[in-house]
Formats: sequence, structure tokens, C-alpha cells
Amino acid sequence: MGNLNLFLFISVLVSILAFAFAVWLYRWVVALPATNKRVEEIGGYIRKGANTFLRKEYTVLVKFCGVAALLIFLFLPAPIWQTASILDNLVIVIAYIGGTVFSAIAGKIGIQVATIANMKTAESAEKGGLKPAFLAAFRGGAVMGMAVVGSSLLGVTLVMFLTGDSTALLGFSFGASSLALFAKAGGGIFTKTADISADLVGKVELGIPEDDPRNPAVIADNVGDNVGDVAGMGADLFDSNVASMASALVMAIALGKKMNVDYAAMVFCYAAMGLLSSILGVMAARMGKKGDPTMALNMSTYITTGIFTALTAGATLIFQFDWRIWGATAVGLFVGVIIGISSDYFTNDDKKPVRYVAKASESGPAFTILSGVSYGFLSVIPAMVGIGVAALVSYNLCASIAPGDPTAGMFGISMAAVGMLSIVGMIISNDAYGPIADNARGLVEMGNMGEQALEITDSLDSAGNTVKAVTKGFAIAAAGLTIISLLGAFMSEVNEAAGEIILTGFDIVNPTVFFGMLVGAAVPAIFSAMLMLGVDRNAQRMVEEIHRQFREIKGLKEGKKGVIPEYDKCIDIATDGALKELIPAGLVSILITMAVGFIGGVEAVGGYLAGNIVSGLLLALFMSNSGGLWDNAKKYVEAGNNGGKGSEAHKAAVVGDTVGDPFKDTAGPSINTQITVVSLVASLMSSLFLAFSLF
Repeated sequence: MGNLNLFLFISVLVSILAFAFAVWLYRWVVALPATNKRVEEIGGYIRKGANTFLRKEYTVLVKFCGVAALLIFLFLPAPIWQTASILDNLVIVIAYIGGTVFSAIAGKIGIQVATIANMKTAESAEKGGLKPAFLAAFRGGAVMGMAVVGSSLLGVTLVMFLTGDSTALLGFSFGASSLALFAKAGGGIFTKTADISADLVGKVELGIPEDDPRNPAVIADNVGDNVGDVAGMGADLFDSNVASMASALVMAIALGKKMNVDYAAMVFCYAAMGLLSSILGVMAARMGKKGDPTMALNMSTYITTGIFTALTAGATLIFQFDWRIWGATAVGLFVGVIIGISSDYFTNDDKKPVRYVAKASESGPAFTILSGVSYGFLSVIPAMVGIGVAALVSYNLCASIAPGDPTAGMFGISMAAVGMLSIVGMIISNDAYGPIADNARGLVEMGNMGEQALEITDSLDSAGNTVKAVTKGFAIAAAGLTIISLLGAFMSEVNEAAGEIILTGFDIVNPTVFFGMLVGAAVPAIFSAMLMLGVDRNAQRMVEEIHRQFREIKGLKEGKKGVIPEYDKCIDIATDGALKELIPAGLVSILITMAVGFIGGVEAVGGYLAGNIVSGLLLALFMSNSGGLWDNAKKYVEAGNNGGKGSEAHKAAVVGDTVGDPFKDTAGPSINTQITVVSLVASLMSSLFLAFSLF
């Protein structure tokens, strides 16, 4: 087996290479021409609004993280008055703070580049055409992809190098996850508040275009694309990548001690190869001859997948790694691609489901909702089965490494998660492309840049919606495998705290386990409801404000020259509402986890995590795919199909999109972070649950 220090060094080098590539991409985007003063003015509004929200959100989260850090210092890994060394608690606190800082930086970097790339993409669409506009949006997204994955790999490498402690790794991951949970929730509430309000009043009531500058919510809507889909998703995928590596390393260290083999070296080797593959994949990304942006984005993913498979196979051969572990990693990656393809089928406007929902919209919004919900539930089957198959195959592949020890099989599952997220640099690049293209479309319309530019950005935006659904499915599926492996990490932490093997699995016939399972299954539904009710309350306030402005500002509805809406009022409503709503849902999830642990002990927590995983994955996949389907059905109608803009089908499709917005951009993608957070809380507090519980 390879030397761990060698691969720690390689990981640092590849991270630095990713940062250098991100800087080059950023400079390339910035160097693109920008001559349209109107676009620059509106882009400035969007940039200012996004940075203002991020500053206020991070101010709130600093207070939360400060309280959490104090509690961690006092109680983890053991109460400070019982521990032999305060240093153990201090190490976890520092790791936790490091995770929050790295996660926050990931969001900030995304905002900085996206609010420049949107303007550059709009101008490229007007002056250069489809291919230059695509490249501007994609390379803008790739800046975040390289920076986020470089940061996650560097952060985990530094924690491992400085501490060599698996609990510290979980602390770092918990810091990343907790900030990602609240950042994604807050950004999701902001963006969908503005999006729903703008659509309902603008499109449905007044029949004006999507990004008409007369609409007071239009700037807030574009700001929301950045704070929700860029900053929030950046923190989310940073968290997913860190959590997959942390769970794999916990298993690798535990298994390595028993087998006297340095399995942690493999984790860092494969993670570094994944980032290197993403760098090469981004460099190779180009628009094909047919000029199909969806195909270009998907091909870049497939190319990156092929590069990673080849690099890791070569590394396994050269360093004499265990081929069974490579097989588990390859299974995870392969299943991830399959899940992406299935998500594409249910959300791509070239496929039957989207066109069926668009056709159903001709009969009214009830049929839009009914058909979209049905296809959303059907879309869950391939992903859930795929996750199950990946877990089953990877477990059995690696179980033979240490027969009779469940740690080996759980390590296989954790490596399948690492494999699925190995190309996360490309996944983030594709994901960030979506909101950049969406913003560019808005800038083209508000800047009156012509029908041709609008058609180009519509094409880019539609591809972004499809690929976003694919990347969200990828992220949710990877989170599922990661959480299954974190269940193994939880068992390892409990057994280590007990000093003997007291947990090898969980018997659902045991009433304590079943109690935990039922509670765990309910938490994702409660969490989703709280987030969507937050969007609902916020959107109602904003709709009232939009009505007030159209009623009181003379000449606004008619579009008289010089009459400008009070954009800041809508931005303030979205900001204040999001900040008010972002903490409760996440906090409730954490508190319920602690309550189950102190009531039922470690067995109840095991059942709780299992129920949370199954219920959370199902809801997350359903909401992500149905929301993407409704969004693209609306765009398909707007492209002139089934009656086109202004028709009854269009109004029904807008209603469907309005329901789907908080599904796909608020609750759905936040659930995978929620299940990661509660799993990490369970692992970090395992010794406390073991020592103090009612049953």
C-alpha cells in the first residue's frame, strides 16, 4: 500500500493546481468585453443585492456557529470536566470552525464570479452567439467548481496531517455541513420568495415577460439565483465532498488499525485523482457541432468520468492498492452517472415526461400538478434502486477484506460515495452554470439586447435547468451513500467509546430501534414543511409589496420612461424573511436528533438515522426532479409549444413551476444536507448517548 504522507503531499499539490486553474478561468471571464452600460447597471444591482444578503446571512450564522463551538468545547468528545485532556475538545472546536470558514469561503467565491459571468454571458450572446456565450457561463461556473473542491480537499488534508484524528475529521465535516445547511436553507427561501412572487404577479396576473424591468421583484429574483443556486449549492456540495471523505477516512483508519494497512492513503489518492480529472474535463469542455449546450455539459461529465476511471486504475496498479476497493469506487461513480441519466430523462424538455406535462397544462393547473407529481414519484425509482445496488455491491466487494467485521463492508460503501463524488469539480461547474445562464437571460431581456440574444440565453437557461436537476440528483444520491457510511462511522465511534464491540447492526424488531426509525422518517417531512412555509409566508408579503408598487407608482405598469420600481423593497423583504426562517428548521432537526439519543440511546439513534436516510432520499429526489420537470415544462410552452406564451397552458405551467420552485430549490436540495448534519451530530455525540439515556 502507498505511503499516506506521499498522498497528503499530492493532495495539497493538486489543490494548489485547482486554485491556479480557478484564477486563470476567473481572469479569462473578466477579460471578456463589457460595453453595455444598461447591463452593467442592472448587473451592479444584482451583485450588490447578493453581497448584501450574504453579509447579513453570514452575520447571523457567525452567532450560531459561535454558540455551537462553545457547546462542542464543553461537551465533545466528552464533557470537559471528565476528559483527561482539554486539548481533545479544543482540536474538535478548531476543526469545526475550520469547516465553517472553508464552507463560507466556497459560497463567497461563487457569488463573486457568478455576478461577473452573468454580464459577460449576456454580452457574448448578443455579439458572439451561442458558443461564446456557453463558454462564458460554463467557465464562470468552473471557477467555483475548482475553488470549492480544491478547498474541500485541502481542508481535509490539513486536518488529517495536523491531527491524524478521525473525530477531528468529523468535527471539520460538521462545521461544513452545519453552515451549508443554513446557507442552503436561507438562500433557497430568498430565491424562491422572489421567483414565485415575480412569476405570479408578472406572468399570471399581468401577462408581462419573465424578466420585465417593470416588475419590482425582478432584481430580487436574479439576486436569488446567486444566493440560492450559487452560494447555497456551493456550500452544499462542499459539505457533501467533505462528508464523503470524512466518513471514508473514519472507516479507513478503523479498518487500517485492525489490518495493519494504510487504507487512508487510498482515500486521498482517489480524491486527488478526482479533482485532477475535473480539471482536465473542464479544460476539454467545448460546444459540439450541433450547438447543443445540454449535450456539451453532459459530454464534459462523461469525459471526466472516463479520465477518473483510467487514472485511479493506473494508481491502483502502480501503488498496489486493493482492487476490491477500486471496484467499490468505480461502482459508486457508475451508479452516479446512471442516476444522472435517469434525472435527465424526467426533466429534459426533449423527453416524454416534460412534454406530457406541457400537454396536460392545456387542461388547467390541476392536471399540471397531478402529472408532475406522478412523474416526480416515478423518477425516484431508478435513483433509490441505484443507491441500494451501489451500497449492496460495494459492501460485498469489500466485506471479504476482513471477514466477519462489518467495518470492511461499510468502508466499501464509503468508497462508493467517494467515487460518486470524485468528479464533483465538474458537477459544481455544471451546477453553477445554471444560475449564471438564468441571470444572463434576465440581463438580455432587461437590457433590450434583441430577440436573437434572448433565444440564445433561453437555450442556455433550458440546458441549465436540465443539468441542475441532474447535478442535484447526483448530489442527493452521493449524500445517500455518504450517510450510509456515516452510519458505519457512528457504530465505530460508539464501539471505540465503549472500548468493545457493542454495535454490529440494528434490529428493527427491537422497539427502541423502531422508535428511532419512525421519528427519523418524520424529520425530513417536518424540515421540508418548515422551509416551504417560510417561502409561502415570505412570498405573500412580497406579492403585496408588488401590488402596492404597481398601484401607487404612476406610470410603472405602463412602462413610462424614467419610472423605476423600488427594487430594494423586494430585496429587503426576501432578505429579512430568509434570515428569520433559516435557523428554526435546521435547529429542530439537530434538537430532535439529540432528544432521540438521550431518550433511546445509541440503538434508537441507529434506527433514527436509517429512517432519516430512506425518507430523506425519497423526498429529496421527488422534489428535485418534479420541480425541474415543471420548470422545463413551462419553458417548453414558452418556446411556442402547446399554445405558447399567454395561453391557458402557459398560465397553468407557470402555476406548476411556482409549486416546483420551493421543491427543487429550497426543500429538496437542503434535505441531503439535513441528513448529513444529523448523522454527524450522532457520531460526534455518540459517547454522550452511550453514557446518558433513559432507555
